[in-house]
This record gives sequence, C-alpha cells and structure tokens, in this order.
Amino acid sequence: MVHTEHKPQATTDLLPIIDLGLYLQNPDAPEAIAESKRAADAIRDYGALIVKDPRVTEKENNDFIDLMEDYFNQDFDVKLKDARPEYGYQVGVTPELTEDPKCPKDPHCLDIIDHIPEANRPLKFHGADPKWRFFWRIGEQPPTTQFPRLNAEPVVPEAFKDTWSETMDVWGNTLHKAVLGLAEMIAVGFDLPKKTFVDMAQYGPHLLAPTASDLNKYGKVGTVLAGFHYDLNFLTIHGKSRYPGLNIWPRNESEKLAVRVPDGCLLVQAGKQLEWLTGGVVQAGYHEVIVNEATVKAIENKTNDRPLWRISSTFFLHIASDNILRPLEGVFDTEEKRAAKYPKIHTGDQVRKELGLIALLEK
Repeated sequence: MVHTEHKPQATTDLLPIIDLGLYLQNPDAPEAIAESKRAADAIRDYGALIVKDPRVTEKENNDFIDLMEDYFNQDFDVKLKDARPEYGYQVGVTPELTEDPKCPKDPHCLDIIDHIPEANRPLKFHGADPKWRFFWRIGEQPPTTQFPRLNAEPVVPEAFKDTWSETMDVWGNTLHKAVLGLAEMIAVGFDLPKKTFVDMAQYGPHLLAPTASDLNKYGKVGTVLAGFHYDLNFLTIHGKSRYPGLNIWPRNESEKLAVRVPDGCLLVQAGKQLEWLTGGVVQAGYHEVIVNEATVKAIENKTNDRPLWRISSTFFLHIASDNILRPLEGVFDTEEKRAAKYPKIHTGDQVRKELGLIALLEK
C-alpha cells in the first residue's frame, strides 16, 4: 500500500483538550466533574480528544522515539528475529507489508467511505500497510486466561537488551496511567461508577505498540502508511510524532481533520471495545496515516542526523480478554437492534476475530 493520487488537504484543527490534572487533584471537585463531562462529550462527538497529563513530559516521549528510530533503522533480517507470527504478532515486531487493513473487504467500511464527501475521503489504498510495528506488553498478566496467545511474554531485541525493557516500561507505564485516568473521567462523564472501565481493563493485554514507517522509502506525498481503519481495542493513546500525517474522521464522518498535538500533550482515540460497551453511543474512530505536504516539510526542516523514520508512540488499552463485551445496562440503550449489533462476546474472541480480518492471526 504505497503511492496513490494526491487529494485535498484535511482541515487542520485542535481536538478538545482535556485537563487530566483537574481530576487527579480532586476527582470529586465540581471542576473535575465538569471536565469529565467534557471528556465524555468529546469522545462521543469526535471519537478522539487531546489530554494534558501533568505527569507526562515531552522528554520521555523524545527518549522513547529516539530508541524506536534506532531500533527500526536496523537491517530487515535483524528485526525479523523479533517477530512472533505464532502469537498473531501480538508481541515483538510486525514487519512492513504484513498488516492488511480490512476496509477493502468490509462492506460496512466501504459504505462509510462512499458516504463521505469526495474531497474528504481517505486516500485510496491497496494491499498491506508499509509500516512496521513493535508490540510490548504493559501491565499485570492475568492469573488464568482462556486466551494465552493474546497474553504472551515480551520480546527483547538483542542489540538493545541493556536499555530496552526499562525504556519501554517507563513510557508504556506513563501512557497506561494517563489513559486509565482518562477512562475514569469518561466513566464519570457518562454517569457510571468511576472504576467501571478501569476494573474491566484490569489484566487486559495492554500493548505499547509503536509504529514505524521508513520515510526514505515511503516519503512521497500521497503515500498511505496506514490505511483507513479503526482500532479494535478500548482506548488508544499516543505521544506526539515528529512527522505529521494522521487524519481522523469525527462521528459524522463528513469532515476530515489533520490532527495537531501540542507539545506535552497526548492524543486519545476511541476503539471498538468502547463502542461495544456503550452500545454505539461512542463510535470507534476511523483514521489514516499518510505522507502529506506537512510531512515532507518536517523532513526538509530536519536538522539532525537521526534516522528518517516516522514513529508513532502508540499504546493500546484493552478490556481483559476473559471479560464479556456487551452494552452496559442502566446507562446505555440496549434495545433489540443494538443487542443484535453488539451481542455478548468474550473480549478475547472479539480481538481474535478482528486480528483475523487484518491478516495478523488465523481465525
């Protein structure tokens, strides 16, 4: 999935910025409750938001990106030793041209694209994504599970064995704490007990999952690095990338936004598991990553000798594999039409089905 025709630029705009610090100071304060309502409204209306966590520093994000640039700049065969296809690539490295977006073979996704105004549609793409990815497990392992392949032990690259675990754990735990705090705020904003989502996510197969695209190979305007898709997990949180290119579609899917993340802030996107638990009140946010004029400008303005890779410092928060997904009763409408669209299912089965659709795991 590489070069395609150039399309008009997305509208560049800031998503709502949520101050997690207000909630951390005193979750029962009126200001914190009001901010939690804003968080719930934002994730419902946009499928995404920006969060400011006072515990997060831009230095941590930069240190992590430096490590990822150095890792992915290694030779292809060296990196391939870290791949674990037998676990659906859910630990270790996923090579480029492996993850195959399901949209071209999903009638619902194609219908969504057909209803987007022509000027705001995602770039056309064919075949697998040219991005690499590395999955690193964060958080407690479940004491027992029906889904061991989704809860495998992490892979440590040989050339980075002295620093890898510490750097990955520091940044992964930072993102984990931030997204759990936001999950509490969203629960409060939806008039749920504040620990509703946090408790369901305990022992989830959470993954620090940086993506990496070689801009020496795939740096031409119009190149699709990650085709139009949604995330299968509960919430996705990212640090700021050094190279722009992420577009998102808010809930009505008529407008395309080029995401800008201020320094020191984090981007959060709704995933399919949140959509399931809310009976569709929150929709999993569709997005793409492309090379556009802003990407090329950032490449041209580069003044250091760092490897030319676009890194996204992504973290996937999951509901625990053995928990049941279904619209939560009492708050979210569970009438028959929604129950048919969001039936009861083990989260692990939902994940396995989605991984099969994107060609990472045999169903």
